[in-house]
Amino acid sequence: MTSPTYKTAPVPSTKMPTGIPYIVGNEAAERFSYYGMRGILVVFMTQYMLNSQGMEDHMSDQQASTYFHLFVAACYFFPLLGSLISDIFWGKYRTILVLSVVYCFGHLALAIDETRTGLLLGLTLIAIGAGGIKPCVSAHVGDQFGSKNQNLLSRVFGWFYLSINMGAFISSLLIPVILEEYGPHYAFGLPGVLMLIATILFWLGRNEFVHIPASGWEKFRDETFSKEGMQALLNLCVLFYVFLPVFWSLFDQTGSSWVLQGQRMNLKVGDHVLNPAQMQALNPLFILLLVPIFTYVIYPLIEKVFPLTPLRKISIGFFLASASFAISAVLESWITHSPESPPHILWQTLPYLVLTSAEVMVSITCLEFSYTQAPKSMKSFIMSLFWLAVTVGNLLTAGVNKVIMIDEKSSRLEGADYFWFFSGLMLVAAVLFVFVAQRYKGKTYIQDDAIDEAQAEEEGIH
Repeated sequence: MTSPTYKTAPVPSTKMPTGIPYIVGNEAAERFSYYGMRGILVVFMTQYMLNSQGMEDHMSDQQASTYFHLFVAACYFFPLLGSLISDIFWGKYRTILVLSVVYCFGHLALAIDETRTGLLLGLTLIAIGAGGIKPCVSAHVGDQFGSKNQNLLSRVFGWFYLSINMGAFISSLLIPVILEEYGPHYAFGLPGVLMLIATILFWLGRNEFVHIPASGWEKFRDETFSKEGMQALLNLCVLFYVFLPVFWSLFDQTGSSWVLQGQRMNLKVGDHVLNPAQMQALNPLFILLLVPIFTYVIYPLIEKVFPLTPLRKISIGFFLASASFAISAVLESWITHSPESPPHILWQTLPYLVLTSAEVMVSITCLEFSYTQAPKSMKSFIMSLFWLAVTVGNLLTAGVNKVIMIDEKSSRLEGADYFWFFSGLMLVAAVLFVFVAQRYKGKTYIQDDAIDEAQAEEEGIH
């Protein structure tokens, strides 16, 4: 029996690649599973977790926040492992498929075991699976395009990001309710089912995808340590490890410090009481609304004033992120000074709107920028370095939370001071980035359109 023959290079075409719907659908289901699980982690650890005897074994707010950010850090560390497996040994398709199965077992562990053992096992497998496929999926999107349709790449990365946030929006609303009504087994089980669906959907698209072969160790080594490869790494690492981590340090606190802040606010909407974790649904909702607004309205308006390069988008986004935490600091002051009559949780809509605007300008732009600036045999590896910045950012947050603790119940950065600290840190990074961006010089790389005539005829392209 002969093994199936897949396309190994983009087909010369001005049309949208046929494998894109499978990738976008897979990403929507996978992100539902990830954000649904992640959105209830802090609540689970502080209110639901049990010991082996079935007794309550809850964590403190600060301890849960530290564990949360260490988990997110791990999720964005394992892209490095996934990228090396992909670029050197298996290729992107096989790496995504195998690690997706590992991902499914992680959800299973969380769903069946409510103890710290189940938490540790489940989160470890999810970090390996979710992290390992992360750089491969985004690079796999770019691999479907050649020089004739690369103009569609920005549009597809926009769709890709919309699919992420569609899945995240639905799960952020639904999973906290399932946790309250039915408990952790079902709340963690449903994301597992969606991850299984995502894996099956990706496998169904195997004959539509371009499968760029793994480069092998020698080619990967030669290109990575060539003058061109080292220059690309140097250029991008300044962005990835000096500035982006500060942004992610702020952004991922929507799942920790912002949820904990929400618990101290007025949660009543008529006869209904909101779950603070549900406010995280605002981020993907705003993404769905803001991506087209920025693409078709805000960016064209800015272009009339000055050319809007990728690095200028990122710079503006950094300033917006700083502003979002300044607003959170003001809300925290309000809560502190009015404990009997705290502000309504819907006030968090404002910092969510500002932070999501920053995300549109930073994360989407960096996703495409990282791919196009990476030499061809280093695509997954470079994407992993982009995601590794999230690890560094969450380790920064976990480290700050560790250092500021005097004991389990008191902190050196109490109340609004905590949010002002991160706002100021982001502001300093944003100002410094302006000067670095002015001196950046890079080069764009797109996969070749090399394809034989027989394959072109088979695809019906003339």
